[in-house]
Amino acid sequence: MGVPAGRLAVVLLGVLAWLALAGPAAAHVGGGAAGSDFDGRVTSVQPAVPGVSVRVLQFGDEVELVNSTATEVTVPGYSDEPYLRIGPDGVWRNAHSPATYINLDRFGRVTLPAGADPAAEPEWVQVSTEPQYVWHDHRTHWMSEEQLPPAVAADPTRGHSVFEWTVPMAHGTTPVTVRGVLTWSPPPAPALVWTLHLALVAAVAATGLLARTPRALAVALAVGGAAALWHAASTPEPPATVSSHAAALVSALLPALTAAAVATAGVVAARRDRGVVTGLLAVVLGWLLLVQGLPDVDVLWSAHVLSGGPDLAARLAVGVLVAGGAGLVVGGLAAARRFRAREHDRPAPEPQPVG
Repeated sequence: MGVPAGRLAVVLLGVLAWLALAGPAAAHVGGGAAGSDFDGRVTSVQPAVPGVSVRVLQFGDEVELVNSTATEVTVPGYSDEPYLRIGPDGVWRNAHSPATYINLDRFGRVTLPAGADPAAEPEWVQVSTEPQYVWHDHRTHWMSEEQLPPAVAADPTRGHSVFEWTVPMAHGTTPVTVRGVLTWSPPPAPALVWTLHLALVAAVAATGLLARTPRALAVALAVGGAAALWHAASTPEPPATVSSHAAALVSALLPALTAAAVATAGVVAARRDRGVVTGLLAVVLGWLLLVQGLPDVDVLWSAHVLSGGPDLAARLAVGVLVAGGAGLVVGGLAAARRFRAREHDRPAPEPQPVG
């Protein structure tokens, strides 16, 4: 390996190390699941209160309440005990409410402390200074980890309404009822998912393993870069307690822009017939695509997708990131070796006579 190629390899290894450390933290905003066969939504808030918004997150697993009014919203626990107060001075949670501890686990598998008593006088602990809060609420999701709802188990080939749910609360002294529904939809057929994505891995790898020029690899690089940008641009709006949507987009765009830059450099190298450089850049891009796509890989076999764009586009993007990324790593390594060997085998030019 010549000096320029050796220096390039060192730089690429440094980039790979940086991506391995920095990429996963930025790849997925919110840290929750990106796909699920369940889905929840709020159907009504009665009476509607201007300045108070309620929505469910994570396919029905969490409830978000934003209260921009001057009046406090209170939410009871599962035994109708005081649980939350959300208002102008922030969020206060009752340390004696069993819901404080039950909500720490998705399936309520906790041992309650001795002080968790719904009949005890509330002990309010401030958990936020903002008038908004996201909490896990067992009233809005399916509670069995290993068993499907009976209707789903009886016929998993079609969608079902699992149950309708209610979360009571109060705006000052006015009772408010939040109603919603939890649904289930059949996921894509596993055989089809695996077949399509293994075929994509093979097709992308073949651009480096078999193609006579790096031009075919350039096409895979361009598609991978575009998928990274789309995946970042369709980042869903995060919970109000996490960050702004703009901040979430910026966080997701940083690795995507890096991927686009690597893809562009690879395409330019391929057009100049620099096969070794194209192959090495394909390895870097493949690694970056995997880092971005793997946190969201569950969208490939889930009925519902957490995305700011169309579900189909989200599936395609993650499929390219994961399967295409794996193919680029394999194909890029093969291309770098093949084209390097070809350069070594190429006869040196005949010396020209002087004079």
